Amino acid sequence: MDSGSSPSLFPLHRCKTIHLVRHGQGIHNVEGAKNYKKLMKPEYFDAHLTPLGWQQVDNLRKHVHESGLSKRIELVITSPLLRALQTAVGVFGGEGYTDRTDILPLMVANAGYSEHPSISSLNCPPIIAIELCREHLGVHPCDNRRSISDYQFLFPAVDFSLASNWMVNNNWGKN
Repeated sequence: MDSGSSPSLFPLHRCKTIHLVRHGQGIHNVEGAKNYKKLMKPEYFDAHLTPLGWQQVDNLRKHVHESGLSKRIELVITSPLLRALQTAVGVFGGEGYTDRTDILPLMVANAGYSEHPSISSLNCPPIIAIELCREHLGVHPCDNRRSISDYQFLFPAVDFSLASNWMVNNNWGKN
């Protein structure tokens, strides 16, 4: 029997599609590719996106919008690391943020050394940061993050309720 003609156990209209997106190039990726030991440098703590990383974000954003995928996305889940947050809000955030008292930005201007303008939360899916989406909980400074209160300031419209401060794993102190 042709498996394509048999009824599905779950009707497609009741299924969800999941797309996994890796963050754009971070500052740690550049030096780490040359010498893995350099990932231990403290300046890579919670690494931010490079200019190439932001270009990758812009390219993916353009693809998501041109393909029509942006109209079907119901929720964005991200790691609470800076580079992942920058990627998520850059790809899935709204257009042209202007200062308004009734709408929070997804990302404030220049968040995490980005030299990037604010990103709007208008007309975009909800974004939630979940601790268990982190790639590593390791010893490298780039795999450790800031406190949630720092992120809440940088990314005001992102939901951090499932990323807790007790999970912070770094050598610079607990929050």
